Amino acid sequence: MEALAVLAQAAEGTAIGSEAAKWLGVGLAGLGLAGAGVGLGILGNGAMNALGRNPDARDAIVPNMVLALAFTEAIGIYGLVTAILLIFVA
Repeated sequence: MEALAVLAQAAEGTAIGSEAAKWLGVGLAGLGLAGAGVGLGILGNGAMNALGRNPDARDAIVPNMVLALAFTEAIGIYGLVTAILLIFVA
């Protein structure tokens, strides 16, 4: 939120207004969703390759995959929450 305030303050003397700065911040916060999507795809690909090469290791691979997917998805959720807060609060 402080970064948005600094951006809005810097934008006062330029052609970009505080509303435009808010939407720019929302767009930048939304980039976390793209990163999470790419990360989920890479994790899923790695897990499927590992299971295809060694199906007997399923009991070791799947719990670690689910944990990694949860952590990766959390980053996307943080980006989504930040974008929503910027839209409705800032």
